[in-house]
Amino acid sequence: MPRLKERLVALIVLAALLFSPPLLLIADHAPTAPAWLVAYLFLAWAAVIALMAWLMEHHHEE
Repeated sequence: MPRLKERLVALIVLAALLFSPPLLLIADHAPTAPAWLVAYLFLAWAAVIALMAWLMEHHHEE
């Protein structure tokens, strides 16, 4: 159980970094700005959800 808590905290930190203003500004200043920003937000959010689901399912297998 402590291992799961550590992984969940790491996922929260990763999510905070993915949605931090410096990374959003990099995605916003791409050549086709609106498309890249929307794609980045969608993919980052999907990755966070997928990792959370994987962590929770992996926890139930143990």
